[in-house]
Amino acid sequence: MDHLDSTRYEVIPVGITPQGAWVPGATDTTELRANGREMPTVRDRGEHVQLVLGAQRGELRYISGERAGETFATIDVIFPVLHGQNGEDGTIQGLFELAGVPYVGNGVLASAAGMDKEYTKRLASQAGVPCGEELILTENRELTADEQQRLGLPVFVKPARGGSSIGISKVDEWEDFPQAVEIAFDHDGKVIVESMIHGREVECGVLQYPEGSVVASAPAMLEGTEDSNEGFYGFDAKYVDNNVTPSIPAPIGEEATAEVRRLAVRTFEALNCEGLARVDFFVTDSGQVILNEINTLPGFTPISMYPQMFIAGGMKYSQLLDILIARALVND
Repeated sequence: MDHLDSTRYEVIPVGITPQGAWVPGATDTTELRANGREMPTVRDRGEHVQLVLGAQRGELRYISGERAGETFATIDVIFPVLHGQNGEDGTIQGLFELAGVPYVGNGVLASAAGMDKEYTKRLASQAGVPCGEELILTENRELTADEQQRLGLPVFVKPARGGSSIGISKVDEWEDFPQAVEIAFDHDGKVIVESMIHGREVECGVLQYPEGSVVASAPAMLEGTEDSNEGFYGFDAKYVDNNVTPSIPAPIGEEATAEVRRLAVRTFEALNCEGLARVDFFVTDSGQVILNEINTLPGFTPISMYPQMFIAGGMKYSQLLDILIARALVND
């Protein structure tokens, strides 16, 4: 919000509480900043709003409080800043589609496929993007000896449709596998088990300009992930720890850099993405580039990698936001 040009945009903040209520958001951006381990929260002050379908396009209307039934605001474009289920899995994007309001970022299909790690890799693999060994579980069970041999150790056990690395466990011994699966199933009804890929973790931003051209940023490499609280690039490493620092551009050599950028765009296109995405890879010691995952609604916090990668390439934060909003309005 601080980087949006106030002479061009009137920002109407709307927050969503953990209970799912839409509320008029804080206009003071200091309320929205993380403070160490303390994450910002959306405050429910008793007035709720909703996006009205079938009425004036873009109308947000009060549905509770003294002003119930009155118009809160009429909006031209939505910039979703959300994570996880219902926020970046195509659910809320479907609501925006029904309301006929342009919005920044990916549509229903790309959001749903990008949220589900199984289908991300199916689509990407079909498009020629290298992916690692994996196994999908829809019930809590032990792995067979053949499955254990194919995957090897260590493995990562993840909710297949999770976000922000919540519910992920690294398993070094098979005796610890049942507990890891139980944790993952607490967050999703489908679990993905992935072989650990020994290599450097790199990320690459993808941006689509209003006229449709797609570009990839210089990749970033994450330093210190093994020293984080979780021992890998998990939730704390992303949002809380100070141990993980980015190197932009990633020191992986020209050939690997070019391949990361090529495969980032290829993954973006394979999922029919729109506007933006962050694509994460592993680069092995031999220089092979292997897909980790895609984030179809990357973060825009001060430590988020997506804007940092484009800023490192000479783009201003405000310019990045202008491009994303302009792209959304092209589809109006």
